[in-house]
Amino acid sequence: MPGTVAVRPYLLVLAFDGLLWLLVWLYVVSSGVTHSLGTWLTWLWCYRLVSLAILHHLARFINAESGQTVLMRWVAALCLLCPTYETVKTLLPVGSSYHCPVPDVGTVALGAASTSIACVLWEYVFPDKAKGDTVKEKKQQEARALLMRVVRYAAPDYLYLAAAFLFLALTAICETYIPIYIGKVIDILSGTYEHTSFLWAIGLMGLYSLGSSLFGGLRGGIFMCSLCRLNKRVRHMLFQNLMRQEVSFFEENKPGSLSSRLISDTDKMGRSVALNVNVLLRSLVKTVGMLWLMLGLSWELTLLACVEMPLTALLQNNYNTVSQTLSQQLQDCQAEARELASESIGAVHMVRSFHAERQELERYQGALDKIFRIKRRKGIYSAVHLLLRRMVTVGLKVLMLLQGRALISSQRLSMGSLLSFVLYQKDMATNMKHLVYIYGDMLTTVTASVKVFQLLDRTPKMREEGSLAPPTLEGKLAFNNVTFSYPSRQDVQALKDVTLEVAAGRMTALVGPNGSGKSSCVSLLQRFYEPRQGEVLLDGVPLRDYQHRYLRSKVAVVSQDPYLFSGSVGYNIQYGLQGCTEEQVKEAGRRANVDSFIWDFRDGYDTDVGECGGQLSGGQKQCIAIARALVRRPQILILDEATSCMDVHTQDAVQAVLNGAKGQTVLVIAHRLQTVEKADHIVFLDNGQVVEQGTHKELMDRKGQYYRLREKLFLED
Repeated sequence: MPGTVAVRPYLLVLAFDGLLWLLVWLYVVSSGVTHSLGTWLTWLWCYRLVSLAILHHLARFINAESGQTVLMRWVAALCLLCPTYETVKTLLPVGSSYHCPVPDVGTVALGAASTSIACVLWEYVFPDKAKGDTVKEKKQQEARALLMRVVRYAAPDYLYLAAAFLFLALTAICETYIPIYIGKVIDILSGTYEHTSFLWAIGLMGLYSLGSSLFGGLRGGIFMCSLCRLNKRVRHMLFQNLMRQEVSFFEENKPGSLSSRLISDTDKMGRSVALNVNVLLRSLVKTVGMLWLMLGLSWELTLLACVEMPLTALLQNNYNTVSQTLSQQLQDCQAEARELASESIGAVHMVRSFHAERQELERYQGALDKIFRIKRRKGIYSAVHLLLRRMVTVGLKVLMLLQGRALISSQRLSMGSLLSFVLYQKDMATNMKHLVYIYGDMLTTVTASVKVFQLLDRTPKMREEGSLAPPTLEGKLAFNNVTFSYPSRQDVQALKDVTLEVAAGRMTALVGPNGSGKSSCVSLLQRFYEPRQGEVLLDGVPLRDYQHRYLRSKVAVVSQDPYLFSGSVGYNIQYGLQGCTEEQVKEAGRRANVDSFIWDFRDGYDTDVGECGGQLSGGQKQCIAIARALVRRPQILILDEATSCMDVHTQDAVQAVLNGAKGQTVLVIAHRLQTVEKADHIVFLDNGQVVEQGTHKELMDRKGQYYRLREKLFLED
């Protein structure tokens, strides 16, 4: 029992139960109750049910406060174990019954011992929740919920899993019967040899071995197939949900971390749960089968075999507690030693200047001594734990062999049956260990993958897209009292009550010093973010009311440092565009001046640009990005330093194309005076506010900030 429960109430209940047994036994002996099958089972059940009622009230009286639930469970198991076991033996004979209305002294003692061992094991594995364990219990409940969620994800593969579980059960059954026939072979060889019986035993043993191998291979293959399908399903769901998130989410989370969740964590989650379920079910089936056959061989040896697991589990639990504490201390000391070494080596000039080599050596030696002491303690605890565990295992094996010799001497057990039992006992310890620890390991593994579930459950913080998709679009943009802050910097306003218009079919330039809010305006026009106040309008309608696909087909953006995907030039030009022909790709490339360099490559538009376009120069990547925008024939074209990396001749050629589209709304951010001068309207931003607006001539005549900062704003040709 747990250490918080007193032993005295259990001894009192046990003594009172012995007194009841003595009274009933004296009555049966004096009255001469018949020993028929129905009579003795009826007597046994009546006797133990009456004992249960009496002992239940006694337990409540002597232990009204602490350990109440534990004591009641023990009383129920003590009273009901014996009649239940004898009833099962009668219905499905696995040994001889004593056919007496009350059990003898040995049976009573055996029942009390087995009941106590079973209750200790139960309380050790499934302890009652204490007041201080609320947080731990909550974590376990969350882990169980996550585990069931993983199981639900595997529901579409129910046919595969059903076949895998069937083959798993067949494998366990075949493996369970192999030791039985090994024992039969030994009995045949050690006694009177019968050729037919020997061939039958060898044949069945080989058949079960073949079936175990065949069904085991099928089970493993189907489980791995189900695991692959589960991983594919979870990864697809996770990637789909990631693509729905707002842009600020990807700024707050590093790409490497998200990729790790998408690849490593999903694989770990599915593999660990699938493998643990596989081991758990296999161990459960084998344990039930082996217990059944072991009871048929000898219930005395089975009791000794079942004693080993609670004792080893208790030793393992104590060792794990100490080992975890020492491991944490060891990690802290190792981190301290690494920090000292790194600090001393990094500041070697300072150490040498002050002649402090000996001092640093002593500090590092002290850290190494701490590590040594912790490792020594850990090694001692490990050695003692291994010694005690071996003593328990060997001691029980010796007792088992002595009991087996006694059973063989009394002809209640054969040598082959003893060998079969020893083989069962060896596997039994492993299977029981799996049953005790595998469930906790499953909960721990699922909890480690909780980040995957958080990403799967995350909903975008931006408003959902609208349904507006008009057949015609004028292309008029407007900022109406827009105030905006980036999610990562909520205390800094990138735009402050900005109101401006971008006329349809005309070219508008945004100018201003660095950090004035130009790129923030472009991000809002792309609907990467939502303004905190005000609205961004397209033809007088808020951007959020338009369909996402429609908006992307009408608005194209070319940034200063465009991103190219691994693949051909043609693939990057038509990226995301359905039904784009090769002629359209080449026409867009010609207009964006891609032809000035593409034919220098051997494969032309089929040339691989490399990872992130690493095989191309900055100007070449900008030309491809402009072609990617032009091939869509957008109504609104936004250029954010789109020609900054091009040479002068390429800039002039591309700019002529961009300015020559009739009816197209163009918004440009540039640091070339030649580009800004051609704009129909110029908006000067400073510190997130609109300071001046007008044409280049009007702003120059006004002699305001645009005039004063012209030399700093523009790169003269």
